Amino acid sequence: MTLTAQPGAADPAAALRRRPGLRRLRALGGQGPLFTTALLVLAALVLVAVLAPLLAPYDPEALDLTASLVGTGGDHLLGTDQSGRDILSRLLYGARTGLLGPLLVVAVSTALGTGLGVLAGWRGGWADAVLSRSMDLVFAVPGLLLAIMLVAVVGSGMTAPVVAMAVAYTPYVGRLVRGIARQEKARPYIESYRVQGWSGWTICLRHLLPNIAPTVLAQSAMNFGYALMDLAALSFLGFGVQPPTADWGAMINEGQSAIQQGAMLPALAPSFCIVLAVVAFGIVGEGLADRIAKRER
Repeated sequence: MTLTAQPGAADPAAALRRRPGLRRLRALGGQGPLFTTALLVLAALVLVAVLAPLLAPYDPEALDLTASLVGTGGDHLLGTDQSGRDILSRLLYGARTGLLGPLLVVAVSTALGTGLGVLAGWRGGWADAVLSRSMDLVFAVPGLLLAIMLVAVVGSGMTAPVVAMAVAYTPYVGRLVRGIARQEKARPYIESYRVQGWSGWTICLRHLLPNIAPTVLAQSAMNFGYALMDLAALSFLGFGVQPPTADWGAMINEGQSAIQQGAMLPALAPSFCIVLAVVAFGIVGEGLADRIAKRER
């Protein structure tokens, strides 16, 4: 007996063979107190970034040389830096640049990497070979070096580092998606849809992509933390966001001289924020990956 159903027709057997796809995301909670705490930290960081103009007690770029390196308490809860700028206000505004840059990096690299990975894994043959070798070439150039080279061409700021890091992170996503796509392509539910006459693009868009989305989400969470750290390092080196704009990496650079004068908070406060954000994203990413791996067994 042969299957003659038209594309889009219901097939109970095929439905049984389908993987749960995006429905897996509904059960990604319940990872324990550490995972929950990390999620709350990330939610707080996003909220702070959005509400920074309302929460900041001072203009983050306002200079007051008469209040240079004022200690904690009084009018300045975290003190001031060498230029008399309120550290708390700069931390709150720094969350904006600290999170926006990695968000752009992850969004671009995930979109490009997912598209290239699905194309390589689904088509195979020469397309897989060309795309895989191209990603290997990008792997050969360190992301930070690529960013510095691009900054030398177009100038410092957020644009060049974000573009460079997005290119550098694309192969990480592409390789992951390629491997998953190859595995999914060999599963029975894919063949059942092919027998029904579904085109490759339809199967990829309606079934393959939703099935790999949870894993890509977990990888994106970890990539966010790595990108945040890389962009902060570039700002620290003077290749990223430029003063007087509030940015955590640039604040660490500016606070180095204050350490010699016995003031630790101008450098330690933004360092703590970076570590807290990176660790939180890492915990969330690992938690998602572990839960997905358990559900696959």
